[in-house]
Amino acid sequence: MHRILKNVFYLIALFIMVALRAQETTFTNPILPGSYPDPSICRVGNDFYIVNSSFEYFPGLPIHHSTDLVNWNLVGYGLHRENQCNGLMNLLDVQSDGGIHAPTIRYNKGLFYIITTNVYSPPNGGPAKMVNFIITSNNIRGPWSDPHIIEGAPGIDPDIFFEGDRAYFVGTHKPNEPNENGIGEIWVQELDLKYWELKGERYSVWKGACGGCCVEGPHIYKENNMYYLMVAEGGTGLHHAVMIAASKNLFGPYESNPRNPILTSRHLSNTNWVHSTGHADMVKLADDRWYMVALGKRNDLNGSSNMGRETHLMPIIWEPATMRWEEVHPKVWEPVDYLFPVVAPYSGKVERNNPLPFDGKYQLMVEKYYDGFDDEYLDLKWNFRRVPISGTYSLTDRPGYLRMFSNSNTLKDRAQCSLIGLRQTESDFEYVVNMEFNPTYPTSESGICIFQKDDYYISCTIKKNKKKVYLNVLLKQPKRGLVEMKTIRLKSYKKNIIFKITSKKDNYTYFYSIDNGETFEKYLETSADKILCKGYTGAYLGVYITSNGNDTDDYADFDWVNYTGFPR
Repeated sequence: MHRILKNVFYLIALFIMVALRAQETTFTNPILPGSYPDPSICRVGNDFYIVNSSFEYFPGLPIHHSTDLVNWNLVGYGLHRENQCNGLMNLLDVQSDGGIHAPTIRYNKGLFYIITTNVYSPPNGGPAKMVNFIITSNNIRGPWSDPHIIEGAPGIDPDIFFEGDRAYFVGTHKPNEPNENGIGEIWVQELDLKYWELKGERYSVWKGACGGCCVEGPHIYKENNMYYLMVAEGGTGLHHAVMIAASKNLFGPYESNPRNPILTSRHLSNTNWVHSTGHADMVKLADDRWYMVALGKRNDLNGSSNMGRETHLMPIIWEPATMRWEEVHPKVWEPVDYLFPVVAPYSGKVERNNPLPFDGKYQLMVEKYYDGFDDEYLDLKWNFRRVPISGTYSLTDRPGYLRMFSNSNTLKDRAQCSLIGLRQTESDFEYVVNMEFNPTYPTSESGICIFQKDDYYISCTIKKNKKKVYLNVLLKQPKRGLVEMKTIRLKSYKKNIIFKITSKKDNYTYFYSIDNGETFEKYLETSADKILCKGYTGAYLGVYITSNGNDTDDYADFDWVNYTGFPR
C-alpha cells in the first residue's frame, strides 16, 4: 500500500509540474545534474546523444538520449559487461580517480562509436597506463562491442573524426614527444577501422592557445570548408577554458582563434553560480544552428558542490574573428577571413536560465526518484564502484526487494565491495531507504552510505552484537582516516529500519524510524563539506553491506529507495 501511494503522489506531482511548465520559454542548467563530467554529444536525425566520463564506476560510460536538448533520458552504458572490463582494461581493481576518462561519441554509416581512455595505475607503483580504446554498436542502447584497444596511441581524451571513407584518431601527448603519454600537444593520425590500428604518419598539430598548458580533450569538426580543432586548457579547476583553432588542412597548421577562450569562467567572480567551465563538445542541429555542451561546477558550497562536475548547454553562433596580429615587418593587424564559433553570444558565459532550443518543447525537470525494486533488472540509475563481484545482489531471491549480500571487502582503495548508489543531483535533497536486516554475525553491518571516493564517505549501518542492535555512523576522510561519529543502541529494533537523510542549508541531518515510518528520531547532523571531495566525481547516495573481512552468508533486503532533489 505504501508503494502504491508513493507512485500515485509521484504521478500527481508530475502532472502538476507539466501543467506549470507548459507556458515556460526557458530551460535551466545543468541539463544533466549530478556527476556527469566531460560531455560529448552527437546527433542522428532528430535524436541527440551524450556520453560522459565514468572513471571507476560501473556500468561505465553513461549514455543519455534527447530530442530537444533539454530533457535527457539515461538509455544505457557503453561498458555494461564484466568481459569488457578485464584483461588489459584493468577496471576490476582500478584506483580512485582512475578508469574511464573523457569519451567522444560519434555516428558514422549506421554505427555508433565511443572512443575513450582507461587510466590505470599499478597497485605497486609505477607510471599510469593509458589504454585508448573504441567500442561500437548499431543500437545506442547496446549491446556494445568488446573494447578495440588502439596500440601505440599515447595520451588521453581521444577523439575520432570521419571524412569520406577514412577515420582519424585525435589524441594528446607530451609536447614535442609524440610517443609519450601526457597532455599539452594534440596529434592526428589515420585510423584503420578494419584492423583497429593506426597507420600512416602522425602529425603534431597544435599546442593550444596558451602553448601547452594542460591541452586536452580535443575534438575536430569540419564546417565552412575549414577544419576546426577545439580543446580544453588550463586544467579542470578555476582556470578551465575552451579554446579553438582553424585550418584548411586536417593535419594543420592550425591557427588559434584571436577571440580565445571561447568559453571559460576564469574571468568571473568566485561567487558566480558556476565555475570551472570547460571540456566541451559541439553539435550541429538539422536547421544549421549549433549548441555546445560543457562541464561546470555549481557554486553551492564554499565555491564548489557535492555534485562535482555537471553537464551544461549553451547556444552557439558563427562570426568572423575580426583581426589577428601578424608578426611581420611592419607588424600589422590583419583581418581573419573565416568564421569561428561564439558561445553564449549575448553573455559569454554559462547561464542558469536560457531560452529553449525548440519552441514548445519545455524542460521537465524531474527531481524525484523512487525504486520499489519490482523489475527483473536493476534500474539504469544505479552504479557500483568498480565491477561488482558476481552474486553481489539479487532481485529475484525475494521479489520486490533488492537483496544485497555481505562481502568481506569494505569500502576501501581498489575494493569490489557490496555498495551501490545513485548520483546526488541537488545540494538540497531528501533520501529515504527502507531496509530489513537481521545479521547472524557480529562483524556484519548494513545500511546507507553517502560516498564520493574510497576514502571519502559517511556510512550509517546496523550492527548486532550479543543480541544487542546498534546504529553506527562512520566518517572516512583522507587526512583523518576512519572515525566513529556516533553509536546508539536500538532497543526496539525488529529487523526493519527506515533511514532518512535531509540536506538543507549545507547541513546533512540524519534520522531513523523503527516503527515503519510513524516516527523519526534524529541522531546526527553534519556539514555537507564533511564528505566534499574536490576531485573528479560527485557524491552518490547508496546502500551498503559488509562483513568486515569475514566470509558470512548475511544479507540485507531493501524494500524501497526514495530520493527527492530540491533545486536552489
